[in-house]
Amino acid sequence: MNQQSTLEQLQALKLTGMAKRYESVIKQPVHQQPEPHELIASLSEAEASYRVHQRTQLYLRLSKLRYNATPEQINCTPGRGITKEMLTTLADGTFIEKTENILITGSTGSGKSYFACAMGRNACNLGFRTIYYSMNRMIEALAAARIDGTYVRWLNMIAKTPLLIIDDFGLQPLSPDMRLSLLQILEDRFAKGSTIITSQLPVKKWYEYINEPTLADAICDRLTANAHKIELKGESLRSKKLN
Repeated sequence: MNQQSTLEQLQALKLTGMAKRYESVIKQPVHQQPEPHELIASLSEAEASYRVHQRTQLYLRLSKLRYNATPEQINCTPGRGITKEMLTTLADGTFIEKTENILITGSTGSGKSYFACAMGRNACNLGFRTIYYSMNRMIEALAAARIDGTYVRWLNMIAKTPLLIIDDFGLQPLSPDMRLSLLQILEDRFAKGSTIITSQLPVKKWYEYINEPTLADAICDRLTANAHKIELKGESLRSKKLN
């Protein structure tokens, strides 16, 4: 079998990583081409890397993150509310493996959403499926799912996602249906997935915001029982950008 036929077979089998690496190898002078065992190792490495890259790009597309942020871009200056040590601990993805939550609070413009998206992008890079919703969009998605009959399927999809990000929690009142849905989401995810919540409201005011004692107890308990609490401080980052 000649080299071109081999290349075409790799492409036909959709071994894209292998095909690209093999194509680059056969373009080299014969005396520079690797030995058979080295070639096999190189091809398998290329295919594995290609599949990881493709999976990561898919997860990033599906996540619909608001910001293209990375942990390296997070401001960890003194008084900010987040240290480099804390960031390093969260960036290794262990909190997702342990199904721990992250509750990020702070005033408007403090970088809550940016921080959450950085954790989300990092999770995708580590191989964890992630989905992002602003609270308003989540309410809209729930309403649409009820109308078109996909509510249970939507809940199951959320339940199976390793990392769920809910941004801007507390900006508008919760309807009775939304309270029940939120409890169902958190109940399905408890000890099975991690949730990141961002809010302008301090965590201690979430109970009052939910405004229904029994459901507030249940929701807050599931969010805070195994959570990292981060209160971002400092002047508005948006104001800095405008100046």
